[in-house]
Amino acid sequence: MFSPQTRITIKRIIPFSLIWLMFALVYSLIEKGLLGNLNKYPSTGNPYHFGKSILITGLTAWVLGLFMGTVEILLFDKVFPKTSLLKKILYKTAIYIVTIISFLMIITVIYNAVEFRTSVFDKSVWISFWIFFSNFSFWSTELYIAITIGISLLYHEINQNLGQGILNNFFTGKYHSPKEEERIFMFLDMKSSTTIAEDMGHLRYFEMLKQYFSDLTNPIIQYFGEIYQYVGDEIVVTWTLKNGILNNRCIECFFEMKRVIHSQRTKYQHQFGLVPEFKAGLHFGKVITGEIGEIKKEIIFTGDVLNTTARIQSLCNGYGVDLLVSGQLMKKLDLRPPSQMKAMGENELRGRDEKIVLFTILQV
Repeated sequence: MFSPQTRITIKRIIPFSLIWLMFALVYSLIEKGLLGNLNKYPSTGNPYHFGKSILITGLTAWVLGLFMGTVEILLFDKVFPKTSLLKKILYKTAIYIVTIISFLMIITVIYNAVEFRTSVFDKSVWISFWIFFSNFSFWSTELYIAITIGISLLYHEINQNLGQGILNNFFTGKYHSPKEEERIFMFLDMKSSTTIAEDMGHLRYFEMLKQYFSDLTNPIIQYFGEIYQYVGDEIVVTWTLKNGILNNRCIECFFEMKRVIHSQRTKYQHQFGLVPEFKAGLHFGKVITGEIGEIKKEIIFTGDVLNTTARIQSLCNGYGVDLLVSGQLMKKLDLRPPSQMKAMGENELRGRDEKIVLFTILQV
């Protein structure tokens, strides 16, 4: 129904609405505890009804959370790229709060004018406006909203730094107990990276690497891959076996990456004086997935399949190809013309007793 990119965008927006809803419910319950059986707010004299209050507060917070999440993901993620985490959260929180207060001011003036059936310039409108905005309860509510915004942003930044679904897996405890899974792995390595870094200088090389990884991210998302690790200039991408073989996604992903970098060749040539090229190895097998670590926790995969995939990728130069796929994985795929496949024969990988059959794919 939705594209992979849209699904991920929705998944990144939803936590904002849930965090806002949670804070709204907590606020309503605290408010009820403080007001007890009162049917009016002591500070303003406005009527109070717990049922209506929790419903309206919850619904409003949920909508505001969705709005904030949408703005954050689609717009603000591209703002403050080189700002520290603390400054980024403070700046964004200030922008959101100023926006909310400005909106409330406009609404309050219009509402007062309608209620008093007079002009927005009438003195009574502005007296009521001043009473509302000079009230301590208003500013305490704004402080609570600011805290909600800050926590929403902190969650988003942590989630973004940990990677796709990792924070959710920690919360749900999905891999708290180790699990056996069948997974496909792609080890994708930039060609001649050491020479490029020496010629370009390490700082400029790092800037190119950031752009290169950024450009490769969309194809990975588009074909349902998960970025497991960045290791120097290498990306380790993984799929569950079912996800990876469906419509040959793991293979299509590689060739889409090629197309994306090719389409950006003018940009790379202009900014860095070269167009990065890469090679990849693909294999599948059983891994144990689980949480590990004490001071720094991580969800990791362990199994022979990772070492085997890394060694398959390392043979690309020897065979003079950009892609090598294990025979075991080829049997799971459904590649048909115009796909061009070529058997590379058996190879005895270092550290393995049995030989492995390798294939290259020239086109899909």
